[in-house]
Amino acid sequence: MKRLAIAVCAVSMLSACAEGPSRNVWTGAAAGAILGAGAGTLAGGDDGRNAAIGAAVGAIAGAAVGDYMDKQERALREQTAGTGIGVERQGDQIALTMPSNITFDVDSATIKPAFYQSLNEVATTLVDYPSTAVDVIGHASADGPDDYNMQLSQRRAASVQNYLVGQGVASVRLRAIGMGETQPIADNSTPEGRAANRRVEVILTPVTQDSY
Repeated sequence: MKRLAIAVCAVSMLSACAEGPSRNVWTGAAAGAILGAGAGTLAGGDDGRNAAIGAAVGAIAGAAVGDYMDKQERALREQTAGTGIGVERQGDQIALTMPSNITFDVDSATIKPAFYQSLNEVATTLVDYPSTAVDVIGHASADGPDDYNMQLSQRRAASVQNYLVGQGVASVRLRAIGMGETQPIADNSTPEGRAANRRVEVILTPVTQDSY
């Protein structure tokens, strides 16, 4: 039986949860937090989305998942070395954490040109390993109004999503989600903590033959 979602949406806007991650998505990579989707078709996995990805690019046989994600993780670590992007692994999921200081200017959802090459490297690996759902999750610090931070985090996630599509990553694999300030990984009372909380995470979840 697929696992029921953790009730994280209770602390977030319902509209954000309605477009939530595909399958028990891992967010807050540095903190090792697990975020489950809220309800309905997202409880434990979006079968429709997984089926669409499987039909478009193919799914992974269950026994091959670990090796597939091992190779993808190794490629991502090699290609992002020295870029400031963090790569973390939990189970069969991989999380890339992109701090805002290397991706966006303050109060902006426009990707910095200096970050294009790093995203190009990530996109190359995503194209090479197509049988994964890709959730792009924007996060904000506690500066400013909650609703504005939610909107800014969504726009930043959408910017990364659109850039990856432009680099050849199949759009059916991608979903952009704004979490606002609801998933901090550091203390919002300090400048350093707020800077750490302003980030974009890219969560890779394998699409297996039994996931839809």
